[in-house]
Parts: sequence; C-alpha cells; structure tokens
Amino acid sequence: MAFGRVQKGVLVDALVFVNACPSLLYVLQHKRRILRVRQHPVTSSWPRRNYLNNTTVSLQTRTQNKTSSRMSSSLVVCEVDESLKEKLKKFRFRKETNNAAILMKIDMEKQLVILEEEYEDISLDDLRNELPERQPRFIVYSYKYIHTDGRVSYPLCFIFSSPVGCKPEQQMMYAGSKNQLVSVAELTKVFETRNIDDLSEEWLINKLSFFR
Repeated sequence: MAFGRVQKGVLVDALVFVNACPSLLYVLQHKRRILRVRQHPVTSSWPRRNYLNNTTVSLQTRTQNKTSSRMSSSLVVCEVDESLKEKLKKFRFRKETNNAAILMKIDMEKQLVILEEEYEDISLDDLRNELPERQPRFIVYSYKYIHTDGRVSYPLCFIFSSPVGCKPEQQMMYAGSKNQLVSVAELTKVFETRNIDDLSEEWLINKLSFFR
C-alpha cells in the first residue's frame, strides 16, 4: 500500500518506506554508480567485449590451424602406375584428330593412380555419363578445338572431377595426388569441377578461351 501511495504522489514517512523496502535503500546508496554505468554503457562494457572478441578470434585461429594441420597430415600423394605413365606418354603424341579421353582413378588400397578406361571419338556429354556421381576421377581429354578465327588445334586438357558428396578420405587422396599426376602427364591446361553436370563442350570452350 505504501508503494502505491508513493506512485500517486502522496507523502509518506520516508523512514517507514525505506524500512519496508530494504532493496530501495541499496538502490539509493548506489544511485550515483548506477547512473554512471547507464550514462557510459559503451565505456563500461568495452573491456569485457574486447576480451571476449580477442578470445573468440584466438580460439578460431587455433581451430583453423589444427584443422589445416590435420588435413596436411592426411593428404596422401599417390604414385602413378607405370603402365599408365606409358599410356599418357603415347596419348600426348597421338595423331588422330577426333576427341578422345583417358579416365583414371585411385586404387585406394594400393594408393596408386591407375587407368580405368580409354575412350575414342567421345564427346564431353557422353564422357559425363561415364563418370560416377559421388566419386572423384581424373580425366585427360584430347579435344578438337575450333577457334573463333577458324584455326583448329588439339589441346590436351586435364580435368579433375570432384563431385559434391564424395567421401572425405577419397576427396583428400585425389586432391593430394592431382599435382603429381599433372606433372607426370606434362599438361598445362588443368581444370576442376565440383559438379558433373558442368562438363559440356560449352564449359570446356569457356575454359580454353583463357589460353591463346
């Protein structure tokens, strides 16, 4: 009742009111401090926020470093099968003018890049249908490229197909072995796709347009 009368502006005995409301006494005693905090909310909370932000960044950095370290230690560089090396060498010097492809995969147990299939006179659309949906593959593709000025060339293209949904261990093993295979094949036109549906003649022409 006393609190209600104060709200309505009726005077009451201050001592009685304070004794009836001990919490009010605490507020009055610390009124100045509370007002200072409210007047400077940014200043009062900045050190804590700054500390939390620095701690968060530090934790994120350590987590990223640990993840990168684990990935680096998990990357496996697979050797290239000797017979595949010979196949790639002959493929570079082929005389035929049709489109052709060498499809390669990794033998996970032997940790060896091996030949999976060889194709003659095959379009990228047809080759796309030969690829597994959720497994990486390496492709060396010989393409009859008709330039906008009418010139014809036969570039050898290295394509790393790494679809979304691959098993992490497969993805890491293929990614770790890609440069080794590119070096063995002695190729410079290296492309990668995470979506098999992208593989088309239009996609390849767009990639090759960056080369003169």
